[in-house]
Amino acid sequence: MEALLLSVLVGVGVFFVFWSRALGGRLDPVQARLQQIAVRARNLEELELQRPVSERTLKPIIEGLSRLVARFYPANTVRSLQLKLRRAGMDTVAVEFFLGVKGFAAIVGAVAGAAILNLMSNGDGTTTLLGVPLGLFLGFMAPDLYLGNKAGGRNKAILNALADALDLLTISVEAGLGFDAAIVKVTEKLKGPLSDEFKRAAGEQRVGKSRGEALRGISGRVDVKEFKNFISAIIQADQLGVSMSKVLRIQSEQLRMERRQRAEVKAARAPILIMLPTIGCIFPSLFIVILGPAVLSAMASCGTV
Repeated sequence: MEALLLSVLVGVGVFFVFWSRALGGRLDPVQARLQQIAVRARNLEELELQRPVSERTLKPIIEGLSRLVARFYPANTVRSLQLKLRRAGMDTVAVEFFLGVKGFAAIVGAVAGAAILNLMSNGDGTTTLLGVPLGLFLGFMAPDLYLGNKAGGRNKAILNALADALDLLTISVEAGLGFDAAIVKVTEKLKGPLSDEFKRAAGEQRVGKSRGEALRGISGRVDVKEFKNFISAIIQADQLGVSMSKVLRIQSEQLRMERRQRAEVKAARAPILIMLPTIGCIFPSLFIVILGPAVLSAMASCGTV
């Protein structure tokens, strides 16, 4: 009996030892919070060093250039630039910051143009100076070209996805969903800029905007004629109380027909586009193979070879 009691006491003691160690291993929430605070930077210099190198070097330069460029940039051009940023899906980028990027790109272009012409002219000072204004102009216009290219690609992606999205909207509404719920369903099934625009419109409706205001916002950010026609038809149907499923069905059929017509136009242009590499690449090779021996024979008969 004494041996059994002793073994039980030893087992209980071992259990309490391991239990206390397990509890001691758990960090108190207050201590964990204090450790997080302890590893943080304690002064402004350490906080500054924690930022990325590009943000510490390029961003101040671009911000300084943005104030300089904004003084000489026309107000009408600034408004059009803001519209281009919206259509390119870069709403988070401020116009002033983009102007700073243009100024920085102009400086880089001027230096690169001068360096390239300096290498090509073997150190000729006059030719090197000519590269400065050329590089300055090309560098200043390069961000605009990038912005226009991005906006065009975004509009093209929206146009290509519009017919499929409209089919999904039509099926969802005819199955019993409301138009707003159908838009949410489209954002879940499709990916891309069109889905992002629908998701933004649904979010704007949740924070208090009406359906018409949210859809007009999409129409202002997307420069696609077919999409604007679709938005106008939806807004008009919502105002007049027309059946949404019928409007969506008509719009879906129309978009399908227009996409088929665009495909037929591209197919009709294909033979003309094929002629360009044929004339430029294949015909010269054929001329060399066919006429080369005859030219050599003529030159040999004339005694020139």
